[in-house]
Amino acid sequence: MSQPYAQEQSVAISAVLKASLVARKVQDQLIGSGGVQKKDKSPVTVGDYTSQALISSLLFSHFPTDQIVGEEDSTELHTPENAPTKSNIVRLANEALSESLPLSSEESLWSPVKSQATSKSEKEWLEIIDRGNSKGGPEGRHWALDPIDGTKGFLRGGQYAVCLGLLEKGKVVLGVMGCPNLPVDPKNPEGEKGALFVAVKGQGAFQRSFTSPELTRINMNQLPSLSSASFCESVEAGHSDHGTNARIASLLGITKPSVRMDSQAKYCSIARGDGDIYLRLPVSDTYEEKIWDHSSGSLLVEEAGGIVSDMNGKPLDFSVGRTLKENKGVVAAHKDVHAKVIEAVRQAVEESKK
Repeated sequence: MSQPYAQEQSVAISAVLKASLVARKVQDQLIGSGGVQKKDKSPVTVGDYTSQALISSLLFSHFPTDQIVGEEDSTELHTPENAPTKSNIVRLANEALSESLPLSSEESLWSPVKSQATSKSEKEWLEIIDRGNSKGGPEGRHWALDPIDGTKGFLRGGQYAVCLGLLEKGKVVLGVMGCPNLPVDPKNPEGEKGALFVAVKGQGAFQRSFTSPELTRINMNQLPSLSSASFCESVEAGHSDHGTNARIASLLGITKPSVRMDSQAKYCSIARGDGDIYLRLPVSDTYEEKIWDHSSGSLLVEEAGGIVSDMNGKPLDFSVGRTLKENKGVVAAHKDVHAKVIEAVRQAVEESKK
């Protein structure tokens, strides 16, 4: 008998892998020629739109009643100056539909390629992108999709991730992430790149390469002491309070320099033991984290032996819409040390207010 969520896992792996390979192609071929500037001035590329279009289309073909909470929408694509971007999206998405993937025998049973091999029009792809407009909430099934998390890292050739999480009644039950620039073997940073991470609630955390379907279990480091830990935090100072993070490290006796990378690749990194603690402390009282930025990564860390909470130790609440408005900040660490990290966060934040 198949494990719970076996079909969902197989389809999600296929969709994320397909989108990750397209993102890699865009990074190689189109950076600098296919960008769009959203109203909030954050960069968004052909890769973001094509990734969302592909994943939304493939999910809908298998789970037509599920909703999608996606980061992007097609609003800016309707302007005349973005006609070249639309052309690239249509071309890349249609090419990707018919390309084969390295899948296991079980995954092949549910391969979206079998049910979607027909090219779609520009109008159809734009409508598919806009399927990600769900408001989320506590009822039903929602897929939280960040088509390219860490777009600035993507543009500079750094780390980024294609992130997909399945929420059932507001709880994350499945997460799949593709990290095209992350080494498969962290001990060989110059070796094969392209790692895909998979977690299903209660079934553990796993990694595979882009080229082989074999899943390998991963686990967080069990630390002999907190002083031997290392932090993993955002590159962008606007995403996390680096100054308070440094004080927290001091309180915990941590002397190793922080590892900074973009996107939910940070969750993947600590889940397999490259680093130990992920801190994302708010730089604004009004900022609300987005559910697509944390759903898949938080489950991966939990299934690898960790605890993910907000800065006050509260579980992340994915049931209240498109944001984590009931939470402030994010702290991820091994379950044996998480409480101590939260206490250091509390002390550092109190000191910063004086």
